[in-house]
Amino acid sequence: MNRLGERLAAVLVLSFILIAPVVQPPWLLAIMVVLFSMVLFLIRKTRFLAMALIPIAILYGVSILPLLVFSCTLTIMVMGELAFRGTDERLYSYIGYIAAALVGCVLVMAYLNTWVPLVVLFGVVVAVLLRAILREREDALMIEALGIAMTMFLIYELNYHADMALIGIAVAIAFSFAYFSYRAGTADVSGLFSAALIGIILIIFADIRWFLVVLAFFIMGSASTKYRYDYKLRIGVEQVHGGARGYLNVFANGSVSAAAAVLWGVTGSPVFLALFVGSIATAAGDTMASEIGVTGGSPFLITTFERVPAGTNGGVTLTGEGVAIAGAFIVSLLAFLLGIIDLPTAAACMVAGFIGTNIDSVVGALMENPGFVGNAGTNFLATLGGGVCAIALSSLWW
Repeated sequence: MNRLGERLAAVLVLSFILIAPVVQPPWLLAIMVVLFSMVLFLIRKTRFLAMALIPIAILYGVSILPLLVFSCTLTIMVMGELAFRGTDERLYSYIGYIAAALVGCVLVMAYLNTWVPLVVLFGVVVAVLLRAILREREDALMIEALGIAMTMFLIYELNYHADMALIGIAVAIAFSFAYFSYRAGTADVSGLFSAALIGIILIIFADIRWFLVVLAFFIMGSASTKYRYDYKLRIGVEQVHGGARGYLNVFANGSVSAAAAVLWGVTGSPVFLALFVGSIATAAGDTMASEIGVTGGSPFLITTFERVPAGTNGGVTLTGEGVAIAGAFIVSLLAFLLGIIDLPTAAACMVAGFIGTNIDSVVGALMENPGFVGNAGTNFLATLGGGVCAIALSSLWW
C-alpha cells in the first residue's frame, strides 16, 4: 500500500468501527464499506486491499459475521500491515504485526464491551501465518482477510472458553518452542507460526501433556533428519533447506492431531484420544522410517516388491520398518505414561502407527509417484489413516 492508501485504510477502520454499533441493520454499514473500497480500488497499489475489504463487508452485511469478528478482521488487516511495513528485519516485522494487531483488537473489544480473547488470539496467529506464507503474492490481502474472518468466526461459534492464565501459558510455551525451532534451523518462518498455532490449539483445547507428545515427535523427527545427513546428502535424498520444516510439513503431520484436540475439548469423547495418539504415532514412525530407513540399503517398492532407488516414494527397507515400529512405540508409551490413554489404547496406537506408516508408503507408490498428490498430501492421508486405525483397534475393547 502507498502512503495515501495506508491513511485511507486507517481512517476506514477507525470510522467504521466507531459507527458500527449504531448503524443498523448491518447491510447499511456493509454498503458504506463497499463504496469506500471502490474508492481505494481506484488508488494506485491499494486495489487488493479494496478487494479484500469487499467480501468481508458482504459477509457482515448478510449477518454471517458478527460485529466483533468484522471489526477485528478490519483491525488486524490494517494495523498489522502498517506495522509490518514499518520495520526492516523480517522476523521483527512479524513481531510488529502481531503486537499492532493485538493492541488494535483489544481496543476494539473494549469499545464493543465484548471480551473474547481466544477468538482474537487465533485470528491474529492465523493472520501472521498467512502473511508469512503469502508474502510474495500480490493478492495476499484478499486471502488473509477471508482466512482471518473465517478462523475467528469458527472459534466464535464454538463458544469455547479458556481463562486468561491458560491462554497466556499456551502462547508462551507454543511460541517459545516455535522460536527455538526456528533458531535451531529446524523450521522456517512459516513453520514457526504454524507450529505455534498447533501448539496453542493442543494446550488450550486439551492440555500440556498433548503438547509434550508432539514435542517428543518433533525431537525424534529432528534427530532422524540429522542422522547420517552427509550420507543422505551424497545419495541425494536429504531434506531440503537442511531439514528446516515449513508450514506444509507442519500441517501435513499435525493437522489431524490439532483437529483431535479441538474435538476432544468440545466433546470429551475418548475416540479423539485414540485419533490424536494414532496420528502422532504415524507421523513419528513415518518420519523415522523415511530418514533412517533410507540408510538401510536398497529399498523395495511396497506394492510390487521390486528393488527401487533410495528415496523412491513407496520404497521401504527392513531398517525403516523396524524404526517405524520403534517410533510408534515411543509415542504411544509416552502418551500412556502421561495418562492420556490407557494401556490397551496405547497398544492399539502403536499398531496403528505402524499401519499408518505403511499407508504412507502405499499412497506414495500409488498416488504420489504419478503426481496425484504431493508429499504433504501423502503425509496427511497417512496420519489420518493411522488415527482412524487407532480408533478402530481401540473400539474392540471400549
